[in-house]
Amino acid sequence: MFTLKALKKNKTMKYGVPMLLLVVGGSFGLREFTQIRYDSQRIRKKLDPSLEAQVNVERQPVILEEEYEKIKKVNMEEWRNIRGPRPWEDSREYQDQQRSRLDEKP
Repeated sequence: MFTLKALKKNKTMKYGVPMLLLVVGGSFGLREFTQIRYDSQRIRKKLDPSLEAQVNVERQPVILEEEYEKIKKVNMEEWRNIRGPRPWEDSREYQDQQRSRLDEKP
């Protein structure tokens, strides 16, 4: 039979059991803390009702149809592709040039 003195000298009991308890206990503790984290994020990210209606899957086809109706109303014959300024160009100056070109062409 093992005595208390023999258990203290046993390396498995001295190092292995505490390590095993730390790993197993830590996983349970981390599970609880991560659950708290996700619950708080869910509460913080509550959507307002108008935005939630747009995100709702059952209402999604209705939104797509509304967007299609808006696009149908746009006159594509007068549409022009206008390039935005490049990073090295001054955006104000470039926008003014684009506006003046649009005003010149009726």
